[in-house]
Amino acid sequence: MATLRLGIPKGSLQDATVQLFARAGFTLNVNSRSYFPTVDDPELECMLIRAQEMARYVADGVLDAGLTGQDWIREHEVGHPEEPPLVSICDLIYAKQSFGKVRWVLAVPEDSPFQRAEDLAGKTIATELVRVTKAYFDARKVDVDVEFSWGATEVKPPVLADAIVEATETGSTLRANRLRIIDTLMESNTQLIANEKTLADSWKKTKLDNIALLLKAAIEAHGRVGMMLNVRRDDLTAVLALLPALQRPTISPLSDQEWVAVNTIIEEKTVRDLIPRLKLAGGQGIVEYPLNKIVL
Repeated sequence: MATLRLGIPKGSLQDATVQLFARAGFTLNVNSRSYFPTVDDPELECMLIRAQEMARYVADGVLDAGLTGQDWIREHEVGHPEEPPLVSICDLIYAKQSFGKVRWVLAVPEDSPFQRAEDLAGKTIATELVRVTKAYFDARKVDVDVEFSWGATEVKPPVLADAIVEATETGSTLRANRLRIIDTLMESNTQLIANEKTLADSWKKTKLDNIALLLKAAIEAHGRVGMMLNVRRDDLTAVLALLPALQRPTISPLSDQEWVAVNTIIEEKTVRDLIPRLKLAGGQGIVEYPLNKIVL
C-alpha cells in the first residue's frame, strides 16, 4: 500500500496540531515514549519532528511533507539558497495559544536607550532564529553579534544579551520580563509543506491536497456554530436582519406553508446575545449545533 510520510511538529505546536487533525477527522495517538504517532489512516506514516528541523527533513526527502512555521522554512532557505524551494500546500493559521499568526520581534529592555535596529550596532542579539536575524541586520548594514539561544530567551537582556529576537503571539511574556518591542522581523503561521519529488507523485499529491482540504475546513469551523430555527414567513425579514451568515442563510419551506426553516452558520461568541433576539423576532425551535469542518 502506498503511504505518505508526514512530519508532525513536536513541542509547542504539538497539542494544537493533534487537535486540528482530530477536527479534520484524523485520530493521532501520541505516545510520550515514541516519535511515531499512530493514526487511523493506513495511508499515513507520521513522525514527530521539531518544527525547527522540519523544513530540512522535508527538503532532504526523509519526509514527504510536514507542518512547520514560515519562520523555520525561511530559516532553512536562508541557510541553503542552493536548494530548490519547498512548496507550500496551504496556509494553516493556528498557533499554540490561538488561531492566529505569531510575530518574530526585536525586543530590548524597557529602560534601555535603544529605539531602533540601528541603535544596536556592536551589540549582542540572542535568538533561536539566527539566520533570519543576521539577514535582517545585514540588510540594514548594522554590525551585530547574533548568538543562538537555547531557550528562555526573554530573560537574557540586559545581562546576557543587549536585545533579543523572539516569537510572540500576544506580547504578554515580553512585557512580563520588562521588554519593549522596537521592530517586527516577520509574521509566521503554520504551513503544510512538501518537496518537489513528492508533488511529482500523483498519488501523494492527491493525498496531500485532500489532507489540506480537511485541515483548512477544520480551521474555518473553529469558533463557529450552526443554527437552525423555524419562523413564520411574515417574520422572516426581521429574523434575517439579525443573522450574520457565512454566505447566506438557507431557507426551506415546511409542510405548513406559512412557516419556513432557516439554517445558517454564525460566530459562536454571538450566540448568547443572538438567541433571545431571534426568539423575540418570532423564531421558534431554535437549535444550536457544533461544526467540525466548513469547506468553502
